[in-house]
Amino acid sequence: MKIVDSPDTKLSWYALDPIWQGNEIIVQQGLPHQQLSPAWQLMLLGDGSPTRHLQLLTGEPTEVDVIDMSAIEMDRDHAPESIEAIPGPRLRRQVWLRTASGQRLAYATSWWEASHVDEYLQNRSLPIWASLAKLRTELYRDVQGIYYGNSPELEIAFGEPGAFWGRHYLFWHHGQPLTLIYEVFSPYLCKYLGSDKL
Repeated sequence: MKIVDSPDTKLSWYALDPIWQGNEIIVQQGLPHQQLSPAWQLMLLGDGSPTRHLQLLTGEPTEVDVIDMSAIEMDRDHAPESIEAIPGPRLRRQVWLRTASGQRLAYATSWWEASHVDEYLQNRSLPIWASLAKLRTELYRDVQGIYYGNSPELEIAFGEPGAFWGRHYLFWHHGQPLTLIYEVFSPYLCKYLGSDKL
């Protein structure tokens, strides 16, 4: 579903209209290989950095195009329920993750406590992983949901037909939630990961 603007949000963000979705239990167990191939499961359900994985897969640096930085205050912003763990007032950041040569690989929306975003994203044009790695920030990536669904806007943006795989997770730092992130990956990654189904 395309998330509509609420009175407190300047821009909308792109969530998948799910055909199927799984919760934390599904994430922990993993999926049958006929539903999602092992390589794609490593990408979606693992707790490693997607920007680092994308760089390793493509052989190119992963770059970020920031398309939105909006103060949303205390609005829930139609985000996953985990947004309640992020103290307010909040800021929403939307980006495209792409290769240095321009191929879009993923879309991501993140929600931050507005008063802390500058501390962790000192250079907002860097991928989150690169920013936090420079600060030597210790993190735990808590994947909480996985989605398979459609988005006409992302079909246009990726130049690929849906459906798409996505997920959301919390970053924890010093036992506190730092940010909530919602990511959707382009089927272009099948070039590197093979088919998303066996």
